[in-house]
Amino acid sequence: MKVKPVVPRDQASQDVDDAIAYYLEEASASIALEFIDALEQAYTHIARHPGTGSARYVHELDLPGLRSWSLSAYPYLVFYVERPDHIDVWRVLHGQRDIPAWMQDLDAFT
Repeated sequence: MKVKPVVPRDQASQDVDDAIAYYLEEASASIALEFIDALEQAYTHIARHPGTGSARYVHELDLPGLRSWSLSAYPYLVFYVERPDHIDVWRVLHGQRDIPAWMQDLDAFT
């Protein structure tokens, strides 16, 4: 089993920063740290097992290879594509959002 590096795009990093800021403002530093831990666990999982993510949005968004993995205990999804040499993380979005609308600028992802 080859572990691939997880490489978040700028927009994914911004999504994470926004989520952390939200948890710091609305909850506590410990909740924000637990979110970071859950995200790191998700990244570790998809680095080892990229094919296990859900392909639910492949057809809806017409993005072959797009997968998502949910964070444990947090309502966020990591959207990614497996590349030959890395895991390309496109977005980290709250599951209650209108995912197709948030992913509509597809030119940025190809």
